[in-house]
Amino acid sequence: MLVLKRLWQVRRATARELHEQAGLEAGWKLATTRTVLDRMRAKGLVAREEGDGAGVYTATQAKVTTLGALARQFRAAFSLKGPVPVAAFSGSTILTEAEIAELERILSEEDDR
Repeated sequence: MLVLKRLWQVRRATARELHEQAGLEAGWKLATTRTVLDRMRAKGLVAREEGDGAGVYTATQAKVTTLGALARQFRAAFSLKGPVPVAAFSGSTILTEAEIAELERILSEEDDR
């Protein structure tokens, strides 16, 4: 998640930039950051394009969309009934109040199905 959080902030970054901004915080070597990016790319979470002689990565989905999908996976993994409470995200430092409201809408739509 550190890599995605950083991509949501900066929009585009090389593997080296992401390593300096997120990988070092996680205690990774550059090779580990590249492996994480490759795995995220295989899962469709990030895209890579060539730019200025280096691969440039972007998140493929918006932050709220991704967090909504993760909340649904959490719910399914634990066989929870009803939606994941949005209150669980209220102390988040990466979500604005508007994003929390959008996440609540996404999660309540899932419960309505």
